Amino acid sequence: MGKHYRIAIIGLGSIGRRHLKNMVNVLTERGATFSIDIIRSNKGKELESDISPMINQIYYSHKLVPSNYDVIFITNPTHQHYQTIQIYADKTKHMFIEKPVFDQPHMNVDSLGLKRDHIYYVACPLRYSEIIQYLKENLDIEHVYSARVICSSYLPDWRPDVDYRKIYSAHKDQGGGVALDMIHEWDYLCYLFGYPKKVLNIKGKFSNLEINSEDISLYIAEYSKMTTEVHLDYFGRHPLREIQIFMEDEVIIGDFIKNELRFLKKDTVHKFKQQTNDIYHKEMDHFFDMIENKATNFNNVTDAVNTLRVVNGVVE
Repeated sequence: MGKHYRIAIIGLGSIGRRHLKNMVNVLTERGATFSIDIIRSNKGKELESDISPMINQIYYSHKLVPSNYDVIFITNPTHQHYQTIQIYADKTKHMFIEKPVFDQPHMNVDSLGLKRDHIYYVACPLRYSEIIQYLKENLDIEHVYSARVICSSYLPDWRPDVDYRKIYSAHKDQGGGVALDMIHEWDYLCYLFGYPKKVLNIKGKFSNLEINSEDISLYIAEYSKMTTEVHLDYFGRHPLREIQIFMEDEVIIGDFIKNELRFLKKDTVHKFKQQTNDIYHKEMDHFFDMIENKATNFNNVTDAVNTLRVVNGVVE
C-alpha cells in the first residue's frame, strides 16, 4: 500500500493550480493516498469545478491551520514568501516553495526555523527541460569560453485574458520585474556552470508599458574560465528564449521555443518532443522522490538565495 500524504497549498493562482493538478497525477501514479487543503488570505472567487473535487478543506487563518502536514506548497506572491515560510515552518515536515524564493537577496535564512532533516525545495522547472538536461549530461564546460542567454517576450501577451497592469509582474512591491520573473535563466546558468565570481547589472524601465517594475535587465558575468551575458526583457514583440554556447570547437544554440539544440559547426539539430507541462510533472515527481529519500535536493533555500544574489548583481 502506498504512502498517505497530508498536503496544504498556500496561494492558488495559475502556478498553484498547475502544481495541484500535477501533484494529484504524480501521487496517483505512485499509488499514494492524499488529502489536500487550501490556505487562502480571503474568500476570493469560488474554486473552479475541476479543482474543487481535489480539495479537502479551506482555511482562511493560519491560526486555524493544523500542524501535522507532510508538505506545504508556498505559491503565494513572492514578496509574501519569507513571512509565510516563517509562519508555517512548524506546521509541516517539508516545503515546496515557488520561485523566486524571496524578493530580496539579504533575507536571514537562519531565522526561518527550518529543520535540517526536512526538505525545503525551491522550484526550478527549466532544469527539467530536455535541453538543459542534455547540456548538463553532455557539455564539457572546460571547453566553454562564453555563454549568451536571452529571454525576451511581450508582457501583455503572457495572459491575453488578463490586464497585464494588474498582475504582480507589473508591480515592484509585489516582487514583479523582469529580473525576478525570469530568474529561470540565471537558475539554469548556475546549475550548468556554477556561480560567477563577478556580475555587472544594468536594469530599469525603458518601454512604454504601464508598469512600475523594471522591464529590462542586462548582465555581464565573469567566471574563472568563462563569461556569460544575459538579456531579459518584457517588451520583445517576437518571443526569443535561447542559450548560445561558444566553445573551443563548436557553437551550440539551445532554443526553448522551438525545443531544439542546434550545433552550428556540425550542422546538426537535436529536436525534443517535451511539452510545457512535462517539465512541471518531472519536477513534481522529483520532489516526491526527495521526500521519499530517492533523490537529493539540488535547490534548497540557501542555493536559491545564492542565485537570487546573482540576479541582483550581488556577488561576494
